Amino acid sequence: MKSLPLNQLYRTCDTKDFSFRTTRQLEPLEEIVGQHRAQEAVRFALAMPHGGYNVYAVGRNGLGKLTMMLRYLKHHADKEYKSYDWCYVANFEEPRSPRVLRLPAGEGQVLKQDMDRLMIRLTQVIPQTFEGDAFLERAEQLKNEYTRKQEDALEKVARQAKRKKVSLTVSTPGGYRLVAMNGEEPHTQETFAALTEEQRQTFEDEINKLEKKLRAALRKIAELEQEYTDKQQALNEETLESLTGHQFDELVAKYTVYPEVVDYLEAVRKDLGDNLDIFLEDGDEQAAIAYAALDRKMPRRYQINLLVHHKDQDVPVIVEDNPTYHNLFGYVENVTFKGSVFTDFSLIRPGSLHKANGGYLLMDAIKVLEQPFVWDGLKRALRSRSLQINSLERELTLSGTISLEPEPIPLNVKIVLFGDRETWMLLQEYDPEFSELFRITADFENEMHRTPESEQQYAKFIASVVVDKNLLHCDRKAVARVIEYSSRIADHQERLSLHAADIANLLRESDYWARQAGARMIQATHVEQALNSARYRSSRIRDQYFDSIRDGTTLVSTTGERVGQVNALSVLSAGGYEFGMPNRITATCYYGDGDVIDIERDVKLGGNIHSKGVMILTSWLASRFAVTDPMHLSASLTFEQNYGEVDGDSASLAELCALVSALSGRGVRQDLAITGSVNQFGEVQPVGGVNEKIEGFFQTCQLKGLTGTQGVILPASNVQNLMLDSEILAAVRQRKFSVYAVDTAEEAIGLLLGKAAGKASAKGRYPTNTIFGAIQKRLEKMRDQERQEPSSDKHRQEQPGHAT
Repeated sequence: MKSLPLNQLYRTCDTKDFSFRTTRQLEPLEEIVGQHRAQEAVRFALAMPHGGYNVYAVGRNGLGKLTMMLRYLKHHADKEYKSYDWCYVANFEEPRSPRVLRLPAGEGQVLKQDMDRLMIRLTQVIPQTFEGDAFLERAEQLKNEYTRKQEDALEKVARQAKRKKVSLTVSTPGGYRLVAMNGEEPHTQETFAALTEEQRQTFEDEINKLEKKLRAALRKIAELEQEYTDKQQALNEETLESLTGHQFDELVAKYTVYPEVVDYLEAVRKDLGDNLDIFLEDGDEQAAIAYAALDRKMPRRYQINLLVHHKDQDVPVIVEDNPTYHNLFGYVENVTFKGSVFTDFSLIRPGSLHKANGGYLLMDAIKVLEQPFVWDGLKRALRSRSLQINSLERELTLSGTISLEPEPIPLNVKIVLFGDRETWMLLQEYDPEFSELFRITADFENEMHRTPESEQQYAKFIASVVVDKNLLHCDRKAVARVIEYSSRIADHQERLSLHAADIANLLRESDYWARQAGARMIQATHVEQALNSARYRSSRIRDQYFDSIRDGTTLVSTTGERVGQVNALSVLSAGGYEFGMPNRITATCYYGDGDVIDIERDVKLGGNIHSKGVMILTSWLASRFAVTDPMHLSASLTFEQNYGEVDGDSASLAELCALVSALSGRGVRQDLAITGSVNQFGEVQPVGGVNEKIEGFFQTCQLKGLTGTQGVILPASNVQNLMLDSEILAAVRQRKFSVYAVDTAEEAIGLLLGKAAGKASAKGRYPTNTIFGAIQKRLEKMRDQERQEPSSDKHRQEQPGHAT
């Protein structure tokens, strides 16, 4: 068989297809590169006005789902969505339930500033006016007038009592007594008892009559007090109206298109008259809240709590990195002052849902599910389409303290959750509400097809990363090298990886090396230097493995032939860095019932997939050599010097070749390594990590010494996955190393054992000068021996002297 040519081992990126010299000439992408399916799902979700069309973005970490989504929303957000400013204000009728005001974007800030200016002016004007001489004089006159009327009413009763020799005295504050007089002094108990019965009765009758008149006078005094209070209130309102009336009228006229604001302004106008003491006296509660809020302006009762405000009409796009309950749904702060706890509407704080209302909220699904009560609260908000601020303590029912119950805010938001497929499947399976609330799945691709057009598009994606990260621009050769690296991590010559994190990291590190070299642009050499540096930083464990090969601790042969011994290839992963290593597989055969013993499985070091591969090759052997007669040869397989778990079926072709070598007695070339999976019909199936496996064996051959005959055998269906290292390409070019591709197990056997495997005739016979012919001959010889042994036993049993 011929080895693969160079053009099948690596697909270069032809810079002639590029329409640019540097990425500076490219327009950064506005869309999501290579994600047409996900892009259509997002477009459909954003266009649907109905509830429940939220998005779950499925894809592994590092695909750049968040970056792509933000870029798409920046240019394609639904402009019909309207952003609003949301304000909480005092509810004067029910203080525990603050009212919410909705205003167009930007108007909330204007209203807050208008109210702040009004309140600042009132805090200056009201004390000046109500503590001024003019107001105090009018209030004093009013008070004196009603004091005189009260005194007149009492004086009238006192004069009538005096004529009856009865005195009206003050016994308690606000209380009066009628006492019988003995001349100028009140009667004592003794002097009153010394009076005649008729005199005592006369006094009692008079006092009873006077008490009726006193009660009537006191009722009149109470009416006068209420009348005084009403007139004082009217005076306050009249004075206040003269100070603030025109200002409130101006505000009402300014906000007349917003009925809720007008209602609030009228409520403030009415409440001012009832709470003038707020402006005239500093209460502890207000002082405590003002201190905690770092705001000394008074009074807070009439301030606007601007919960959410937007500078313009742009649709809000919020990314919540830490979706705790309070961060998502908002909360009400408390203030502790002199041992007491205070709160009011001005201490209501917004959550991410408030800020994203009217737009889009982007979150990581795992983080949402990890936080207590967040997932249930999110579903409740989406179902009710309203946003209620409840403290987490109330959710847990741990606290019975009195708190606020703010008016709910109508919710109109699109949620985008980012997560992996496993989380998505678990939610689909165990949460029946999930599919109703997240009806759109944006399934992100890991790869895209590699064509000249897609390479040009990928170059624009590279330009986008360069612009976003503020890196040096790339020349066309650097872009070509990044595209080739993208094919390498995609493990396919006809694919490009969409793992944006890997590409961004490569460009950042290339930018570093370019700046270190004083270059003004990233070149292919800088990209290569970044790749070599990253490989060196991550290869300590790989180098330790190869050191064990160099010093002979790990036994690997790269020359000569050995019966039942094959160089297989495996991939090891160390902290995200993968590398290939050769593994020696050995097989031995012996007289038995045709079973193949998998030593790895029996000692519980073999995984299920590896065990399946061994069973498949056992079936393949039986289909070739035990169709009509039983096999009297058994075999055992093992990975030499392996002390960890083995899984995967990519070594099943190597195990098959080792078994065939052991059964036939033909030696296996040790200068070749092999990888591949095999099915029951002997067809070679593709495996993963072929680039790393080939590079691992090549490095082993370098350590042992390149002979020019060494190489690797891989499935023909894996040729499209080859993007080999430049060092191997140079060795292949110099005919020091070869890569072979096989479609069947017979082809692999012919390469490894140096003789044709053989093809069965119509009668099931293999040519004697083939590998399978040798195995068939050996099995027939053993069957003949098996047939002869029973007849010999029978002959011995029939000899005289033997018991029958």
